[in-house]
Amino acid sequence: MSALSSTAPGSDTRLAPRAWLHTDAPSQSLNGEWDFRWSPVASVPEPTTDDDWGSIPVPAHWVLHGHGSPSYTNLQYPFPTNPPHPPEENPTGDYRRAFDLPGSFDASARVLLRFDGVESHFRVWLNDTLVGWSTGSRLPTEFDVSDLLRPGSNELRVRVHQWSAASYLEDQDQWWLPGIFRDVTLLARPTAPIDDVFVHAGWSATLGSAATAGTAASGRPSTGSGTITFPTLDAVFPVRFAVPSLGVDVAWQSPDDVVPIEVEGVEPWSAELPRLYDATLSTGTAAGGTEGGETVSLRLGFRTVSIVGDRFLVNGERVVFHGVNRHETHPERGRVFDEDHARADMALMKRHNVNAIRTSHYPPHPRVLDLADELGFWVILECDLETHGFVFQDWQGNPSDDPAWEDAYLDRIARTVERDKNHAPIVMWSLGNESGTGRNLAAMSNWVHARDAERPVHYEGDYTGEYTDVYSRMYPSLQETESIGGGPATPLLGCGPAEAARQRSKPFLHCEYVHAMGNGPGQIAEYEALVERYPRLHGGFVWEWRDHGLLTHTPDGTPYYGYGGDFHEVVHDGNFVMDGLVLPDDTPTPGLAEFAAVVAPVRLHLGAATVLVENRYHSASTAGLRFTWTLARNGVVEASGRLAPGVVAARESATVPVPTEVLEAAAGPIAAGEELWFDVVAELAGPTAWADTGHVVARAQTLVGSRVADAPRASRQGWEGDRLGEATFTDRGDLSSWKGHEVAGPRLELWRAPTDNDRLASQGGYETADPVLTQGVGDPDAPASATKWLQHGLDRLTHRLVSVSRTPHGLVQRVRVAAANSAAGVDVTHRWTLTDDGLLLDTEAVPFGTWGITWPRIGVRIDLPASLVDESAEWFGTGPLESYADSSHAAHVGVFGSPVSLLTANYSMPQETGHRPELRTLSVGPFRVSSVGTRRTGFTLTPWTAQQVARAQHPYELPTPSATYLYLDAAQHGLGSRACGLDVLPEHQLWPATTAWSVLLG
Repeated sequence: MSALSSTAPGSDTRLAPRAWLHTDAPSQSLNGEWDFRWSPVASVPEPTTDDDWGSIPVPAHWVLHGHGSPSYTNLQYPFPTNPPHPPEENPTGDYRRAFDLPGSFDASARVLLRFDGVESHFRVWLNDTLVGWSTGSRLPTEFDVSDLLRPGSNELRVRVHQWSAASYLEDQDQWWLPGIFRDVTLLARPTAPIDDVFVHAGWSATLGSAATAGTAASGRPSTGSGTITFPTLDAVFPVRFAVPSLGVDVAWQSPDDVVPIEVEGVEPWSAELPRLYDATLSTGTAAGGTEGGETVSLRLGFRTVSIVGDRFLVNGERVVFHGVNRHETHPERGRVFDEDHARADMALMKRHNVNAIRTSHYPPHPRVLDLADELGFWVILECDLETHGFVFQDWQGNPSDDPAWEDAYLDRIARTVERDKNHAPIVMWSLGNESGTGRNLAAMSNWVHARDAERPVHYEGDYTGEYTDVYSRMYPSLQETESIGGGPATPLLGCGPAEAARQRSKPFLHCEYVHAMGNGPGQIAEYEALVERYPRLHGGFVWEWRDHGLLTHTPDGTPYYGYGGDFHEVVHDGNFVMDGLVLPDDTPTPGLAEFAAVVAPVRLHLGAATVLVENRYHSASTAGLRFTWTLARNGVVEASGRLAPGVVAARESATVPVPTEVLEAAAGPIAAGEELWFDVVAELAGPTAWADTGHVVARAQTLVGSRVADAPRASRQGWEGDRLGEATFTDRGDLSSWKGHEVAGPRLELWRAPTDNDRLASQGGYETADPVLTQGVGDPDAPASATKWLQHGLDRLTHRLVSVSRTPHGLVQRVRVAAANSAAGVDVTHRWTLTDDGLLLDTEAVPFGTWGITWPRIGVRIDLPASLVDESAEWFGTGPLESYADSSHAAHVGVFGSPVSLLTANYSMPQETGHRPELRTLSVGPFRVSSVGTRRTGFTLTPWTAQQVARAQHPYELPTPSATYLYLDAAQHGLGSRACGLDVLPEHQLWPATTAWSVLLG
């Protein structure tokens, strides 16, 4: 069997895995331009001349540099499923570079060659001698090359094959991107080295102290006892260990001297208060030994992870994960790491109240863990393992239960744990993702428990809880989640009664939930409410953080973000890779704002006379926050100030009175049409590593006074030919001009461009292929909402004029609306009245016939001039971003402004976007629209019709705008998460019903 078909993880020449350490030992980066040659097959002849070589940067993916193409699949293997054999059509890249050893390398020192990431199988030659081979794309590999180096120039060659037996273990939901994509480094090892360190810094509250983890009521960090232990210290002794800020400075002459170190006055590490202590380990003269030593720098975070009953605790307190699943992805670099971009990305997470990361579905670049240390995140560190494609064979042949693959599984988890074991943020190890179940996963769990007894083991696919410490699921329904939490018992997936009881005795988390594909997700708040109600539930991780779109271009050079199928893949999973809270160009989606609002760590409850400040932080007090309030009349602030709840400790609350100015204004006179809104904001009182002073952490708003506007009165003026006030009408009663500009409408609309959740995404039989994902989503075989809407012709409604009649001050137009081959429709009455304030449009829609489906929207469309696309809009209503019935917590009432071009989100697959409900007034160019009556309309202002948007698969396919389309909706259907998860909940569904609404055109 060739090495490409071997289930072994690598050659015997690979070194044992160890920690990724910050050391003062000399090193030489081999990153840069390498000679490169590519072939579409594995049987590549040796190059004959230098003309056979081009060049490529290292690190990089060759498919992003003009060699072959990227390929996206979620479940499917892009080659025949015939383990352990890869296909013969196996793209292969040869790499070559020459280098000289730097003068800082001791001629007698050992030298290691390290690869931090190569996809998927690579062999290495140094000076024409085979060094070895390895697999495990997102895992490090080291070789000892001391005996192969020579004075002067050395030549390194690497052959990388895209496919190998290891590819069967790397079927993650992401792009297949081959090549050397992480760093290549030469490491000089001193004669007195520190080859490996495993340091554990535990924390406990000081005996007799009332303080617990985090901060006390004073706002000062609590201190306690720290215990530093070294499960591994692979070093040439003597060794000196120092933590200067804690007064620790000890020297050990032999391994027997290494004993636990107890320290007092230690502040604990948490995701909210990421307190780090700089430490060093030194050998050589610094430790009282001879020369040739090494100093390793460590950053200690003192924290203790435990499970007590069905609670997951850090430093003795329950953790709630408000997390995201984070892939390594960039539209131009793929998985090539850029530290500045990673830091900015993680700061964006912090600004949106994300407190946890699951490293889906592999270890990230090691510097990401350094950033998590510093910025503060709870981390579930996941192994580089997924065999999801075997679901199509009902898991027959799955390596997870095949003894021939055991070494490969154990190798992967060992390289995962050993590399990152010294990072305080890692509070769980995850065995991998969507790999079925079997003996090899159980063996991985046993290995982790033996190696790191403190951190629990996670794996979602262990449905019966045989070898994992926490219960984890993807996309369970609200009902099932409540059952798991402690509500009415329902059967659990894959469990008998005894197994279900075992799982219900453990802490529970959603390792994936509220699928953030396109416009959505809905229902974040409903899941969060269950977490608040049931302490066994420990939150979860949104799927996922970022869209994976790859920057590409049309034949004429127009840039766009490509997804599955845009690179001529034989099989692919469409735009299912575009499912993040952040768009490929780093733009946060409205869904991210919704998440931030729902999971805000400070809750503000505004009562009639008091404000309740509830601190839901794990360990931080409110000492770093300030609380401000405003009182706005119709969106214009007329009073403001500060609230003084004092310092509220973690998990505590405080009450303060509503400001006198607010109470007096609420009791005072309010004019017709006025609204008084009281807002309270919790914001940063000073700058942090991730946000500036004034960044809003949480907000709340309540209406403290209002008076319904007087009904518009009919004007004394009437018709002047076809003109009524500032508008003209056609003979059939359609609006044809407004304020001297050509317009058209109103036209009843029931259609919206389907969201990914409306469509059920682009995966065809995805839900029926994997029974896990059918749990709690209703009937997975039922047609998607968009399918039913299309079948009923909601995208192609026809309008038949029934009658039109003039009144002294307006007209009444009756229209019957229906689709071809449908007996169901809507009778619409548009009643226009000229008033002293403008044209009043009263619309009533009465459905007839048998519908039996929801509607995506109910409203009218008015076509305005295309030139308005370049204008700005201002409105009084909800904002600043789009919102929908089940995604509205980020919206608040105020006066907002935006360029028309930015009122819609630029989703990589065009779909419904830009709806803002509860409009009071809207101004754009010379036009002004106001809601009238108690039922306020929502508005969407867009350069494209819903039909044009629905036909486009990418933004570049949208036509040049010929109008600006104003949709005035009485209601819209909710969003849901049915692309992968729950459909729209009943209370957020829009069913056909008689509906009436009114707007004033001024």
